[in-house]
Amino acid sequence: MNSWSVQDAKAKFSELLDCCTLEGTQLITKRGVDTAVLIPIEEWKRLTASAKPSLKDLLLTDENRFELDVQRSRQVKRRPLPDLD
Repeated sequence: MNSWSVQDAKAKFSELLDCCTLEGTQLITKRGVDTAVLIPIEEWKRLTASAKPSLKDLLLTDENRFELDVQRSRQVKRRPLPDLD
């Protein structure tokens, strides 16, 4: 994986893009710290397809995510019903 500083990535974006499509993933650093990654679109599609269902899909589904097994003891105290007369 090639490494590019932010300054080089900005100045040579077309070259960065070409390297990404020809050689694969490119790493971008800021002040020597790994900051971002540019990946080919095929890799992005593969990664997003393997991440199905998305978190949004999971949160919006009607299916149970887990089952609750709630058991009450037989000695449950109940409040008396109010007298409505």
